[in-house]
Amino acid sequence: MPVTKCRHIFFLTLLTFTLTTALPPIIKIGAIFTQEEKDSSTELAFKYAVYRINRDKTLLPKTTLVYDIQYVPKDDSFHASKKACQQVQDGVQAVFGPSDPLLGAHIHSICDALDIPHLESRLDLDSEYKEFSINLHPAQTLLNNAFYDVIDFLNWTRVAIIYEEDYGLIKLRELVRSPGQREVEIHIRQADPDSYRSVLKEVKTKEIHNLIVDTRPENMHHFLRGILQLQMNDYKYHYLFTSFDIETFDLEDFKYNFVNMTAFRMVDAEDVNVRQVLEDMQRFQPTGHSPLNKTSVIQAGPALMYDSVLVFAVGLQTLEQSHSLVPANVSCDAEMPWDGGLSLINYINSVELKGLSGPIEFKEGRRIQFKLDLLKLKQHSLVKVGEWSPATGVNISDRAAFFDSGSMNVTLVVITILEIPYVMMRYGKNYTGNSRFYGFCVDLLERVSKEVGFDYILDLVPDKKYGAQDPGTGEWNGMVLQLMKHKADLAVGSMTINYARESVIDFTKPFMNLGISILFKVPTSAPTRLFSFMNPLAVEIWLYVLAAYVLVSITMFIVARFSPYEWHNPHPCELENDLVENQFSLANSFWFTIGTLMQQGSDLNPKATSTRIVGGIWWFFTLIIISSYTANLAAFLTVERMITPIENAEDLAGQTDISYGTLDSGSTMTFFRDSMIETYKKMWRFMENKKPSVFVPTYEEGIRRVLEGNYAFLMESTMLDYIVQRDCNLTQIGGLLDSKGYGIATPMGSPWRDKISLAILELQEKGEIQMLYDKWWKNPGDTCTRNEKGKESKANALGVDNIGGVFVVLLCGLAIAVIVAIFEFCYNSKKITKLERRVASAPHQSLCAEMLEELCFALRCRGSRQRPALKRQCSKCLPGTTYVPATFDLPPPVNNGLRSQRSSMAVSLEVPPDLHGHTPSCDLDHRP
Repeated sequence: MPVTKCRHIFFLTLLTFTLTTALPPIIKIGAIFTQEEKDSSTELAFKYAVYRINRDKTLLPKTTLVYDIQYVPKDDSFHASKKACQQVQDGVQAVFGPSDPLLGAHIHSICDALDIPHLESRLDLDSEYKEFSINLHPAQTLLNNAFYDVIDFLNWTRVAIIYEEDYGLIKLRELVRSPGQREVEIHIRQADPDSYRSVLKEVKTKEIHNLIVDTRPENMHHFLRGILQLQMNDYKYHYLFTSFDIETFDLEDFKYNFVNMTAFRMVDAEDVNVRQVLEDMQRFQPTGHSPLNKTSVIQAGPALMYDSVLVFAVGLQTLEQSHSLVPANVSCDAEMPWDGGLSLINYINSVELKGLSGPIEFKEGRRIQFKLDLLKLKQHSLVKVGEWSPATGVNISDRAAFFDSGSMNVTLVVITILEIPYVMMRYGKNYTGNSRFYGFCVDLLERVSKEVGFDYILDLVPDKKYGAQDPGTGEWNGMVLQLMKHKADLAVGSMTINYARESVIDFTKPFMNLGISILFKVPTSAPTRLFSFMNPLAVEIWLYVLAAYVLVSITMFIVARFSPYEWHNPHPCELENDLVENQFSLANSFWFTIGTLMQQGSDLNPKATSTRIVGGIWWFFTLIIISSYTANLAAFLTVERMITPIENAEDLAGQTDISYGTLDSGSTMTFFRDSMIETYKKMWRFMENKKPSVFVPTYEEGIRRVLEGNYAFLMESTMLDYIVQRDCNLTQIGGLLDSKGYGIATPMGSPWRDKISLAILELQEKGEIQMLYDKWWKNPGDTCTRNEKGKESKANALGVDNIGGVFVVLLCGLAIAVIVAIFEFCYNSKKITKLERRVASAPHQSLCAEMLEELCFALRCRGSRQRPALKRQCSKCLPGTTYVPATFDLPPPVNNGLRSQRSSMAVSLEVPPDLHGHTPSCDLDHRP
């Protein structure tokens, strides 16, 4: 009876305790680990989590967690299922683990059937929603986004993915398919510890320098040893590890070789709360082992296991506030689900907290909130250089960490191309190595290397080309190809930054701005002609003026003879005179017209209205012609005019007589080939189809063809400026066709690009690049002295070559006048001689004697203005008269105002009177 009473009291007390508390005093949880995980850091983290929760009276003050741990062989799903059913039958209210994907799927199927919460901390590649599953491991989809953001930041274009386990390819498949702005060439290889070396050797042979490594943490030391054996541990290589435990790897051999190693971590050991938990965890050693490794850094697996137990406890705490939890009483045989399982899983799914792995938040059992720290290996240790989260993406806080400019003992391979004045070579026996080269780019490279901190080996590109893409095959050549194959670290020279090159290699900030212009031979001056004064009017205008002169003269003659007002009495005092005359004879008409044309006038004045109209309109015509001629004469004679067949690119495109071309496989050729402007497309068609080829292999060849004539060279303005300042026979035609810049080229994703860009900007701000430009472009000892008189704004002094023709015209006119005078004299003398010969008795002398006598008189310096008449003949004199030249001068007779005649006259002597006693009168034939 006392025993029965005691039992009633015990059950009554237990019932009262159960009704007043929502949670049972003891909650049993189960954990399943593989045999390899026995006494591992993951198991210790699980035990420590239970221990810490039980010790913390603020979380579950009236409830104690009790765990049941079972170990199963890996890949043995049968025994794993039996262990799980055994735990369920023992009344566990949640199951943790295992980490194996195959075992985890079977355990979840049991928990899902019995409505028991299943908490996991493994990577689950199954994207389907699982109702009773809570997974603290970030989804692989989000992790792939994180990896791709880093790849995009590093500008990787060729990547090798090395994975170990079979599901690694499935894990990274979304990374391979990730869309991006630039195309990424990806090589995928599976490897294990036995094949690490061969796979790495293959990657090295293909010159792939960026690798994504997905291997098991316990095999990582084999992979690292393969890197060292193949000497793939320098600054050229960059390794991105998918493991969150890079801090636990031994990277001592890689710290000082500047090899790039990057990875994410989930546990921020620098956080104060995390550090406290880890320190307490390190003191918790129930079996003599520690959950932390030798560096006091916890791995991601144990941290996630700790957080999963913490999440379960917080879920219980939340459930306690509104519901009661009835202990599970289910079994795999009965297949009856637990009534309280659904409520518990919902409260766990709504948990939000900050654990060892960062912020935790779930959606449908999947973790959607977490933070990854981006770590980068530097000379002394791994350093946090950024963060990634699903909401904000990657945030790089230390961009310079991807390029450590400390005391690097790095020698870069730099390729270049010979181009005056950028890079030139000394061909002497005393010059070796980098000392062989000199020029603008060599000086710039030297200054940049000092700013950034690296040594370099300078060499020439094998095919002597900058680099262009073959439109048919898509293959590159020149320096671009060398950078793409990573056979060089930098390319220095007059290398233009354009879209095509930027898509396959990287460029620094431009150190020089330029554009495409036209190099042409200096146009020759207009040849100076003796009759340059006729240039102001075209030849046809001169012919029209001559025709107008003849037409107006004839018109004046006809109109004057037709008009009665132009006829007048030559002797107005003789009223009975019936004779009238017209002053506008044909000769006078021509004289009147030419006089007004020469702006001199004449003694002929039109009287009739009709003739005055003709004269007036002719005067107006001559006013316009002479004014136009005078105005244009100054421009033609005082300003030197150049014969320029082309003025710009449109002129080149509009003609076919002058050939034009560019440098072969250069950016200028690419510009015309890819241009959408119709003028440049037309020029490209001409250059492409021109035979022989208008493309030249070097600038020197292009300059030579320009100097030979009938060729225009399309080249970059900086090089053109250098050439023009040194050869006065060359000039620039037109302005710039485009705008671009020169930059230092690097392989895609090179860590040197940003530092070199900063160095270039600093040199520009200091003015050192401008000083280098002045040194190599404007050296007074090299530049030629140009004759500035060719400028149209400056007039030239007139010389004999310009207006000498006027003197020739004058001399010719004088010569013609003398010839005409001689002709007149001869003609008149011959006429008189014929008359004298008709009279046999008349005295006469020969024509030559008379001409000689006249010439002697004309050349007499002190001769009189009067002279005897050339001939005097008395037609009525008797035959006996004799002609005697007078040897003295007679005073000029005064004859009613008539003009005086020469007084030396021939006198007839002994003239007998006629029959009437008068002396016969004589007709004197004389010249006025």
